[in-house]
Amino acid sequence: QVKLVESGGGLVQAGGSLRLSCAASGDIFSVDAMGWYRQAPGKQRELVATISRGGRTNYADSVQGRFTVSGDFAKNLVYLQMDSLKPEDTAVYLCNLNRVKSARHFIIDAWGQGTLVTISS
Repeated sequence: QVKLVESGGGLVQAGGSLRLSCAASGDIFSVDAMGWYRQAPGKQRELVATISRGGRTNYADSVQGRFTVSGDFAKNLVYLQMDSLKPEDTAVYLCNLNRVKSARHFIIDAWGQGTLVTISS
């Protein structure tokens, strides 16, 4: 019904930058918010950044000032610009669409498979 595909992960040195992209496709009429979560080995999934249809953004304290989330709600695209990366940013980053609506369904949370980001010290 809804498919999310992330790209842009990889290995970079501390202090470097990466830009993640996520493209959503399928039966989508509207989305209330889009964003990124991450999960490091042995840890719970945590919110990284979200953006609402109205443009309101929300960031985890740990990435505030270093990461920037943006989105195109007309095309169901969401991006995460990550600067000043730190080894503790190493994780699988997952794209999320919140409250996905169509004529046939309502999905509270749609998830991508994730893209691995590894930061070396």
